[in-house]
Amino acid sequence: MKYRIYIDEVGNSDLKSSENPNHRYLSLTGVVVELDYIKKVLSPQMENLKSKYFEQHPDEPIIFHRKELVNKKYPFSLLNNPELEKAFNNDFLECLSKWNFKIITVLIDKKEHSQKYSVWRYDPYHYAMAIIFERYHLRLKEIRNEGDMMFESRGGKEDMRLKESYRKIFKDGTDYIKPEDIDETLTSKELKIKQKSANISGLQLADLIAYPCRKFVLNFYHLQTDNRNTFNDKIIDVIKPKFFQKDNKIDGYGVKLLP
Repeated sequence: MKYRIYIDEVGNSDLKSSENPNHRYLSLTGVVVELDYIKKVLSPQMENLKSKYFEQHPDEPIIFHRKELVNKKYPFSLLNNPELEKAFNNDFLECLSKWNFKIITVLIDKKEHSQKYSVWRYDPYHYAMAIIFERYHLRLKEIRNEGDMMFESRGGKEDMRLKESYRKIFKDGTDYIKPEDIDETLTSKELKIKQKSANISGLQLADLIAYPCRKFVLNFYHLQTDNRNTFNDKIIDVIKPKFFQKDNKIDGYGVKLLP
């Protein structure tokens, strides 16, 4: 079997915005899924969920995007009907509950990062990617399997920089992983980056749960200031058992606070 981790972010890597409480934290969330399971189960069921509630044509597939769903923008405007919205939410939660995947979320405090590394500053996005890389390696080692990594495209120059950062990790390792150990788990020296329009179910899943995962981690480390009870909390209740744990420990494995 081969696995893939699909990664999405909430927030931005701009250190200048770290003084703004709304932009202080950047989180990366990865969902680890077995590729054959994606093909046979997750992707078909996700497409069935779309077809059940929204009109779509194969030439113009619907792409799940959390912001558009929350704001009920086209093609999700049918969710303005409260009964349909309730039915969709229930089906979505049921899918999240039964789908087989593991979660790794890394949260970086950009303000503290900027203060701690006042001279040398590792790009927060790349730093978080390296930490997810380590946890993904641990997960693959635990289940004795191999896999690769996929990010959603952020644009030409940013994609190129991220790919180069990934190559450097693959070549030199990290503070905790030797290069020769990486070869035992990661199958590709090249990071996969795909556009949202590619309709990749794993990337859509990561997009749909990235914000609730961020809220969960903020709560976990007692950093949450927004105590409103929303649909995100229902999502958290369903996905909480899916965070990667080692020796019954989630801190440092399924969730990690940086720096």
